[in-house]
Amino acid sequence: MSAISVGQAVVLGIVEGVTEFLPVSSTGHLKITEGLMGIPVDDKSVVAFTAVIQVGAIAAVLVYFFKDIVRIVSAWGRGLADPEERYHHDYKFAWWVVYATIPIVVVGLAAKPLIEGPLASLWVVAGSLIVGSGLMWAADRMGRHKRGEDDTDLKDAMLVGSSQILALLFPGFSRSGATMSTGLILDLERVAATRLSFFLGIPALTGAGLYELKDAVGAGVDALPLVIGTAVSFAVAYASIAWLLKYVAKHSFNAFVAYRIVIGVLLFGLLGTGVLHA
Repeated sequence: MSAISVGQAVVLGIVEGVTEFLPVSSTGHLKITEGLMGIPVDDKSVVAFTAVIQVGAIAAVLVYFFKDIVRIVSAWGRGLADPEERYHHDYKFAWWVVYATIPIVVVGLAAKPLIEGPLASLWVVAGSLIVGSGLMWAADRMGRHKRGEDDTDLKDAMLVGSSQILALLFPGFSRSGATMSTGLILDLERVAATRLSFFLGIPALTGAGLYELKDAVGAGVDALPLVIGTAVSFAVAYASIAWLLKYVAKHSFNAFVAYRIVIGVLLFGLLGTGVLHA
């Protein structure tokens, strides 16, 4: 019997699609949802399932930013063949994405037992939601929002990319929340910080999903729930990306900060009263 049913896969796909790129922690919301549905959050197959359906959300990024990705990859290819093309920002940016992904890959492989074990606790999720809110609030006020996407450099990419480690180790912190906050601290505009978060998340999340695929199938999750959950995640994530980019162009992150605090406090309450088990 599959560890996750088709109906549960649909629900989890919706949650993943809505929250993956919003700075509210997709992992945290998935764990809360799994807990409410009676799914063991630290089960190996469940952890693998949630990593795989992230690929649906990443596919939505690939489709939404297809023209940008083609432009960047084309510049990278031209730069490999022609030294004069290597001064182009898009060529440099392609390498920056590669370099910025290395830290999270190293930490992810080294800390895998902790990530899938003690750090998967809902107590960690609740605390990370609230602590991460403080970082977002401070970053939004600290940043001067004056630098655009073309003003980014290797330092920006490395710092923003490395900040993904916070969300990797502390589910609930939010990968997008950590990367966007770091971008704001570096004085990037909100839209520029958000787009950089998207691009830097592509290799890390895709790699994690593909790496976990064998565990998801081999550990008790049928192919059908995986396919359905991933497809639902793709459709919902595409709409979520479009909405977020329009939202951050005109609004601060205050609404997300308040929401995260409410969810974190609520989760502490559910855990403390025994409604949910860590």
